[in-house]
Amino acid sequence: MITVFFLISWTELGIKNVKDSPKRFEEAKALLESMGGRVKDLYLTSGDYDMVMIAELPGDAVAKYALTVAQKGAVRTKTIRAWTEDEYREIIGSL
Repeated sequence: MITVFFLISWTELGIKNVKDSPKRFEEAKALLESMGGRVKDLYLTSGDYDMVMIAELPGDAVAKYALTVAQKGAVRTKTIRAWTEDEYREIIGSL
């Protein structure tokens, strides 16, 4: 399992139907779980992105998940691979 930050922006369709966002999130969460992942946190944010989701999922599922969610047309995502503190210490220790 890897940790990924999903930087989420609503599309024109997504903001037009923003009241459906919680329902869409539940669907996206169920999709993630079906791929062997889990949502650690979701934040509504201000600034360049509308939401940030922190998730754990198998590495080979990241692209498939992001593309499947994007196909629905309500959001666009950018992803950031993240390492936990323990992983960080292991990486630095191996240098």
